[in-house]
Amino acid sequence: MTKTEFPPSIKSRPVYGVLEPRPGTVHLVVADGEGAEAVLDLLGKVPDRAAMLAGLHIMYTPGPNGTDQTDQLQALGARQFFRAPTLPTLLPRLAQVLATAHMGTQFYLSGTEGLMGQAERDIMATGVPFADIQKEHRGSTLRRVQCVHCKGITENVATDPFACSHCGLNLFVRDHYSRRLAAFQGVNIDAEDPGQVPAPVVRFK
Repeated sequence: MTKTEFPPSIKSRPVYGVLEPRPGTVHLVVADGEGAEAVLDLLGKVPDRAAMLAGLHIMYTPGPNGTDQTDQLQALGARQFFRAPTLPTLLPRLAQVLATAHMGTQFYLSGTEGLMGQAERDIMATGVPFADIQKEHRGSTLRRVQCVHCKGITENVATDPFACSHCGLNLFVRDHYSRRLAAFQGVNIDAEDPGQVPAPVVRFK
């Protein structure tokens, strides 16, 4: 699957690029689902493939749509490879890796916005600048959304509007994004006219 192209939006909406190799002795990749294809493309651009593989640490989990490309990534022969069954089980392992990361580590994130946002948040919490983290979107566009009313977060939102999984309010999914929460914002769509809710439309797949 090729890199996802998103239409222009508000300033807070994340913009993604294409993974490019950078000089370094340690290359930490965090990916899910079709993000594995971005990793394969990245390795195809490296002048000295053996050198990068010697410092490559891949952390991977299947995507929210069930896509699992573990075999392709394992076959690369990276110095370290870790597969987690779900994103919530991958994040604690990432925290352990970050606790011992050295200056000069290169960070590459690929796959869904939910994975990249949460991994980016945790990496930045260690002091790594935003600009030093590369991100490339591949695969599912399902969204992680925070209800601005009850503050609960609903994972893998497909429709707009949708019912908050915590308080039940009908929420309009905005493009406004919080890097701190790694989530888009959902606002009550029928606050002024209770019960007047448009039919949900699948916007994210």
